[in-house]
Amino acid sequence: MSSKQMSAFQKKKRHDNVAGYVFLIPAIITFLLFVGGPMIISFVLSFFDYNLIQPPEFIGMKNIRKFMMDPQVRISFANTFKFLLILVPVHCFLGMLLAFAVSCVHHKKMQTVYRSILYFPTVVTTASVAIVWGYMFGTDTGVINYFVRQMGGSNVPWLTDKVMVYVTIAVFSFWKFIGTTFLYYFIGLQNIPDGYYEAAKIDGANTFQIFRKITLPLLSPTMFFVIVTNIIGVFQIFEEPFIITNGGPGTATKTVSFYIYEIAFKQVRTGYGCLVAFSIFLVILAVTIIQFAGQKRWVTYDYE
Repeated sequence: MSSKQMSAFQKKKRHDNVAGYVFLIPAIITFLLFVGGPMIISFVLSFFDYNLIQPPEFIGMKNIRKFMMDPQVRISFANTFKFLLILVPVHCFLGMLLAFAVSCVHHKKMQTVYRSILYFPTVVTTASVAIVWGYMFGTDTGVINYFVRQMGGSNVPWLTDKVMVYVTIAVFSFWKFIGTTFLYYFIGLQNIPDGYYEAAKIDGANTFQIFRKITLPLLSPTMFFVIVTNIIGVFQIFEEPFIITNGGPGTATKTVSFYIYEIAFKQVRTGYGCLVAFSIFLVILAVTIIQFAGQKRWVTYDYE
């Protein structure tokens, strides 16, 4: 390569690099304004007594000591982890089953219909449908218990029993949000080359062997993404317990996000609320780092 060609190549490379950074600027600015900036502010305000009206007063480690002794923090974190253990397996496993079922439908128009039905609830506002579901699951006046009584049964305490309330929210969460998980899996399945399946069938592999040796490994990047995003989403769960159960019965469904709302906006203890918010950020960060560190053991990115 001549010096002139080398100079032109380097000039083009610099131009491409500059263009790349220019395209990144809007995303960087958005991140700093809506994620990075508020995160730093929350960390700083954790060391202040602040109520949005009076000037912030520096109190050092008092909020942290209170956080360590606060029983509501333990309760809210425990409830959040309960939702984590229930909702993540439901979404990740059933979403995969639905994706497999729809991908096996060979009629394209019917496949489109099924995809639309499954994804439609995700575009509906969570608050509006949560109110409707709250009425549906009412103990005495709910539609579901009405039909239960008509069949000779007694009222089911969907929203007043500390165990059944998790079943209620899990059913609602499945109906409302499974469409997103389903769509990720469906796209992942569509991206697996057909040549792998054809070669496996020629070699005499059965359906289970094809699923275990081809589908699962090649779908593992999608599975990893779905697990990570679902865990992050469950850690931030707020609308369902807030609208359907109001954190009840008692404190059975009071999550960390719900507790942050209470102390930061109802009690106007913004400094302490920022500390609790920053703590859930640290927990999500730690869980995500652990997941990324362990992905090399089971996630396959190479299709070759």
